Amino acid sequence: MQTDKILDILEHDYPDAECELDYNTPFELLIATILSAQCTDVRVNKVTKNLFKKYNKSEEFALLKEEELQEIIKSCGLYKSKAKKIIDSSKMIVNKYNGNVPNDLEKLTQLPGVGRKTANVVLSNAFDIPAMAVDTHVFRVSNRIGLVNCKTPEATEIELMRVIPKCRWTKAHHLLIFHGRRTCKARKPDCNNCSINKYCSYYNDINI
Repeated sequence: MQTDKILDILEHDYPDAECELDYNTPFELLIATILSAQCTDVRVNKVTKNLFKKYNKSEEFALLKEEELQEIIKSCGLYKSKAKKIIDSSKMIVNKYNGNVPNDLEKLTQLPGVGRKTANVVLSNAFDIPAMAVDTHVFRVSNRIGLVNCKTPEATEIELMRVIPKCRWTKAHHLLIFHGRRTCKARKPDCNNCSINKYCSYYNDINI
């Protein structure tokens, strides 16, 4: 598997590949990423545009009533669960970290509603710390094309960190997401128009 060659091609195809969530601070990105679970970035950005005008600090979110936050984020789906997690996380950030989002994977994943993917999104984008965030697109694409062969997102994360140079972790995450959204789609991948199909295990298997 020519990992660097694949990433070079994808970087040529998607020069604008970057985090598509709108944010100004690590805390805003944390909230936006929690909201993005099973929701599009476009929808999240519409919601946070209004939300962050009213509240954008952990101290403010920690004082919110769940019902009030639920009403604002309702269109993101799973709004009751997300509201509780966001408020609980905000309280922990205020009480344990003086209102500042920690830049440490272990501390981030102790926050309610924050798994490894969300933590890695925050680390890599808000703090510029190399990290490999594995969402549904990264998990699907990296295993489908044969970059890795793993059964779980966490195993995929660890293996991608092994096969991809550390300096490319963050960019690779965005490239795989863009490719997954635009070409290597879940139900019907556009293999014939894929720029990396000759390196792809899935494409080569179906064309034996």
